[in-house]
Amino acid sequence: MNEFDLKAAEWDQNPIIWERAEAIANEIKRLIPLKKQMTALEFGAGTGVTSFILKDFLKEITLMDNSSEMVKVMNNKIKTSKVENLKTLNFNLEQDDFKDAKFDFIFNQMVLHHITDIKNIITKFYNLLNPGGFLAIADLYTEDGSFHGEDFAGHKGFDPAELSGLLLKSGFQNITHHQCFVINKEISVAKIKQFNVFLLIAQRP
Repeated sequence: MNEFDLKAAEWDQNPIIWERAEAIANEIKRLIPLKKQMTALEFGAGTGVTSFILKDFLKEITLMDNSSEMVKVMNNKIKTSKVENLKTLNFNLEQDDFKDAKFDFIFNQMVLHHITDIKNIITKFYNLLNPGGFLAIADLYTEDGSFHGEDFAGHKGFDPAELSGLLLKSGFQNITHHQCFVINKEISVAKIKQFNVFLLIAQRP
């Protein structure tokens, strides 16, 4: 089991998860011309909170995650709510190439800082998009490492301008980014710190 397998059952009980997803989804709806004929991929979907918010604006969303326990939670939610246009996929896109479908829209939130090879995953996003398709990335601005703590092996957030440069080199165009949410997180006893979240949007030509 990985850390997200262990957290899956309790994930939806954290109100900040829902608040953040709502804020990001609202900005996505404002900035991307979503259409009912579009197919989408949520990469690192977790329990699928953002996809559930966006489901009525898209034809179909594939909820991809490499945590089998997160996928179980998603499957239960989909079954309980009788949603027909969400489907789950237990898949590790970091390690493997996905060739079964292409999408009009790919989105993820708070996932990229867990990814080791950023250039590789951006290339995979590009290759998975149909021409004219959109990519939306929501993640932390560069921080001092206190968001996850000393033992975290991932990235300490990102400079959106530098990330935009990587996207440009991979072929993306029409790249924009702005702050979309603030996380107030307790990092020690009686100490709460603000962590800003950006939303970056790019398009495959």
